[in-house]
Amino acid sequence: MVHPLLTRRKLLHAGAAAFGLTLPRLLHGEALAAPAAGSSGGRGRAKSVIVLYLSGGPSQLDMWDPKPNAPAEIRGSFKPIRTSVPGIEIGELLPRMARLAHRYTIVRSMSHREEDHLRAGYYVLTGAELSRKIAQRSAMERNDRPHFGAVVSKTLGQRGHVPAFCTIPEYVAPVGPPRPGQHGGFLGAAWDPYLIDSDPNEPGYNPGAVSVSPGSRLDRSERLRRLLEMAERSERLPGDLAAVQEYRTFRDKALDLLSSSDAQKAFDISQEPAKVRDRYGRHHFGQSALVARRLIEAGTRLVQVNFIRHDDGKGGQGYDSHAAPGYPRHEPWLRDELAPPTDAAFSALVEDLHDRGLLDETLVVMMGEFGRTPRFNANGGRDHWARCYSLVLAGGGIPGGRVYGASDETTSEPTRDPVRPEDLLATVYHQLGIDPHALMHDLEDRPWPLVEGHVVRGLLG
Repeated sequence: MVHPLLTRRKLLHAGAAAFGLTLPRLLHGEALAAPAAGSSGGRGRAKSVIVLYLSGGPSQLDMWDPKPNAPAEIRGSFKPIRTSVPGIEIGELLPRMARLAHRYTIVRSMSHREEDHLRAGYYVLTGAELSRKIAQRSAMERNDRPHFGAVVSKTLGQRGHVPAFCTIPEYVAPVGPPRPGQHGGFLGAAWDPYLIDSDPNEPGYNPGAVSVSPGSRLDRSERLRRLLEMAERSERLPGDLAAVQEYRTFRDKALDLLSSSDAQKAFDISQEPAKVRDRYGRHHFGQSALVARRLIEAGTRLVQVNFIRHDDGKGGQGYDSHAAPGYPRHEPWLRDELAPPTDAAFSALVEDLHDRGLLDETLVVMMGEFGRTPRFNANGGRDHWARCYSLVLAGGGIPGGRVYGASDETTSEPTRDPVRPEDLLATVYHQLGIDPHALMHDLEDRPWPLVEGHVVRGLLG
């Protein structure tokens, strides 16, 4: 007999805990979504989003906003190169991106004031500044604002047989627990991302609950089915209640996902030809971007691909290139470890989406939480700089071959058309057909604006 307090939601959670399965909880939330809620009344051109998140903060000067006439202590040793668009130059470490400049827009006027990794990351992923006190090892909390992927999945609902919001290959967590701003926040656990906590470049890659070893799929599904059917037979959950019928729907969707060949294929990167995998790059970032493309094809609304960074040495310093003691200098690290996988992953992804007819409906956002200081520090590194930095947008109705905004002679401040994180997210929502000024409600039914920014019309053509 089911305990009186063991509600339908708790039963789903119990099933997840019993079998290592997070998907029933996710599907439960997605089934309750009202796709029209928060809609602007018409579809935008984008149907999905891929975020290539360069954890640590990429250098605008060395990548997308070179200043060849600045003093050496500012410009560094890397030279600008021509792109496929006359008049637009980017850093020489991005040759493949240079050949694709006609397919993306560079925003050179991103600007905010948060220069702490946790606060800045929260800001760019939620569209709001973090109000609570934090420390280096502060974690995500339920009272935080939701990641914009949670808002997108809740508002637009699920497509196909895959989770609506995914994160790969792990949360941003260089030290301690995952940093704030990466989950469903006050919308609830139902809107957390499906975390693919595994590196697709490694032989032991495992996408989690949807991964079922040969011969075990039926047994796993059957055990889950029996557990849930036992709950349904309880006198506490009489079969004629509407809530139980809804509960059965959630159960059936979860089981359908476990047994769906489409879902299994979406996560199975081994099905990709070797030449495709080579084009993305045989590293965690490139292979994760390839998984993201497969998920988008299968119906996922938003995938965030994180560039791995670990202060314990695995993954190195990522884009946080201070060149502190024990870490390499900024320029050789960028040249050898950062730029090549970034150049390959972005370029292969954009080419792939275009060739498959998906680029116009898939918005690709490549960004970090901020940029790097215009001037090198005493260790030959660049420190945090949020007042002016760059990011790249491709597809999703955003025209290519352009630069939006401008910076001064050292990329210290924007000189034209500054864009704040909340404006960027308002624009993303707009392109997805979501009214950025709509309201969302937290677990206590309190209303909150999706974001308090403005659509950047100049990015829309």
